[in-house]
Amino acid sequence: MTPDRASFAELGENAALQRLLDHLSSNDRLIVGPGDDCAVVAGDDTYDLLLKTDVVIEGVHFTRDTPPELIGRKALARTLSDIAAMGGQPDHALVTLLAHPSRAVRDAERLYDGMAELAEAFGVSIAGGETSSLPADGLIINVALTGRVRRGKAVLRSGGRPGDTLCVSGKLGGSFESGRHLTFTPRLELAEYLLSHDLRPGAMMDLSDGLGSDLPRLAAASGCGYELDTEAIPCHPGISVRHAISDGEDYELLFTLDDAQLERLRRLEPPVPITPVGHLTRSSVTPLISGWQHFIKLPL
Repeated sequence: MTPDRASFAELGENAALQRLLDHLSSNDRLIVGPGDDCAVVAGDDTYDLLLKTDVVIEGVHFTRDTPPELIGRKALARTLSDIAAMGGQPDHALVTLLAHPSRAVRDAERLYDGMAELAEAFGVSIAGGETSSLPADGLIINVALTGRVRRGKAVLRSGGRPGDTLCVSGKLGGSFESGRHLTFTPRLELAEYLLSHDLRPGAMMDLSDGLGSDLPRLAAASGCGYELDTEAIPCHPGISVRHAISDGEDYELLFTLDDAQLERLRRLEPPVPITPVGHLTRSSVTPLISGWQHFIKLPL
């Protein structure tokens, strides 16, 4: 393998993305570019703008027999989860639908019904988008979402410090087997609760690829190592710690709090259970099973 002819499978997701990032452009309004849950762009005196795009693909994120309403719901919910991870609020979505010409239009209508129901629940407008045909059977839905966050207050992955406590919301593991990957609630309410109770995390991201892949990303962005208390990980009933770390598609929040914030949290009743699961360190790391990695792990 020569470096200039390496495939995505040979490089893996992280290395392939790093090569692609070298080809991107920027301007003076971009505050936070690639590498966080959303991009942050300078807005007005009150708010910065959040930008997010995400895609769901048949055979990777859902199966052929998944109800169309749940496919549409998941497509939008994934982007809402990333807005939550930045401490923001969602605004407007654009949807791109790619389908084989043989697909029933009624199924596409049901897909949009699922998106619309979730959009109404979170005050999001679906402002338009695009449609295109696929040359082979399949279905792909891409959602581009805008949001807003108080100027200079976006919660990034890079704000953690050694000694900060690592926390996760809800419970982890078994998302695909249970169907929770289609019905999860984006943690916008929890993120707003944290910010309104003087618990703005030092660093935060959503758990889409699993704790085994996402925790190292957050720690690396913060220039830290991590120690994970595997016995403290909140698992769904019947789910092992191994699967809670590696399964992915949980869409819970992973975030850091300092000691004073953690003490305040203990006196509160957040809308979703929060569990301390470890600490950021200066450099040491707990060996972890990897979570989901595109181009390496097999699709459904």
